[in-house]
Amino acid sequence: MPWIKLFNSEAEAKAQVALTKAKAVLADGREICLAHTPAGLFAVENLCPHLGDALSRGTTNYLNEIICPWHSYRFHLATGEECKGRTRPLQRFPLETREDGVYVHLPETP
Repeated sequence: MPWIKLFNSEAEAKAQVALTKAKAVLADGREICLAHTPAGLFAVENLCPHLGDALSRGTTNYLNEIICPWHSYRFHLATGEECKGRTRPLQRFPLETREDGVYVHLPETP
């Protein structure tokens, strides 16, 4: 699958997703979660693997984790791992910043 453009620039992406926040965005008809931390922007699946709440309703913390708003499960955005290993890791999606915008790469859906 080709790279999908999400924003026209990194500045626009960071303006749309405030620091320590997350936002649901559509990429090729698929809802993903875009999270913004001091380490940068990260794209992960939007539904928590624990019980399915939207991670885009959560926040991020100083450990570079996204926190599920329902049961406070914490997932490291760089690895996808849940901090205590209680559920499967988050699916992560590569982001790329280019001269003309911010792109995400999604795997083919079965």
